Amino acid sequence: MTETAHQDRPVLGIALMSGFCVLAPLGDSLAKILGPIVPLAVLLLVRFAFQAIILTPLAWKARKGISSRVWGFAALRTLLHIGGISCMFTALVYLPLADAIAIAFVMPFLMLLMGWLFLGEEVGPRRLAACAVGFAGTLLVLQPAFAEVGPPALLPLGVAVFFASFMLVTRMIAREIGAIPLQAMNGWMALVCLIPVAFWAGEWPRVDASAIALLTAMGILGTFAHLLMTWSLRFAPSATLAPMQYIEIPVATAFGFLIFGDLPGPQAALGIGLICAAGLYVIWREHKVARALTTPSAAPP
Repeated sequence: MTETAHQDRPVLGIALMSGFCVLAPLGDSLAKILGPIVPLAVLLLVRFAFQAIILTPLAWKARKGISSRVWGFAALRTLLHIGGISCMFTALVYLPLADAIAIAFVMPFLMLLMGWLFLGEEVGPRRLAACAVGFAGTLLVLQPAFAEVGPPALLPLGVAVFFASFMLVTRMIAREIGAIPLQAMNGWMALVCLIPVAFWAGEWPRVDASAIALLTAMGILGTFAHLLMTWSLRFAPSATLAPMQYIEIPVATAFGFLIFGDLPGPQAALGIGLICAAGLYVIWREHKVARALTTPSAAPP
């Protein structure tokens, strides 16, 4: 399909992004169930194995020459991806699902600031103020969680730092390689890193059939969720889809209640509301500025 055809189907793009917002927290819910019984190295190994196996056939069709520069940044991206998922899976052992995901949603604000610091992207005072509000909301969620579980409550901040850096690196090579080949490369590179770690740790649990089924579902859901996100960008612009990602927070809250019986307290709920409001404002400002830049100026008299 042509790029124009992709842009002409925003409803399909929104539907695909909505699917991501449902499948991603569902996969995290499975990781939370498995966390106490399956070592982290094994969880990561399964997650990236499914990513490599599922995406390689799709990436093979779009294969082309890849520069050494892309290989280097892809390796860095893989390490950041491993770090981000490791922090999230570990955080889910200690924190309610909604709290962990809400704290990690400080990532868009970090990306805005990192783009400003490292890529020279323009960030106005209104968006900086929105970042401050978003960080304040994060602190409101973080404070009761830290009081309850201690330092592990900081792990979602690590998720945000790793994935903000992950997205920054992705932005640097996005025009040189397709999303699916890049994700397939990530899967195989991660396996090269994780297989020796898993064998060295010697933590191979004896799991029953139900745990194997959950591991399989987790790997498939994690991979398919990111495929939905990638495909959604083919059919709708990112400005249309970005607000949809905040659906992930109420969906995570619903899964947390239905599966684990967890609900955010009043302070955490207020913080989640501030994070969503600030994030949506940043997206709105980005969209408004982009429209202003692309709107032709009036002809001189």
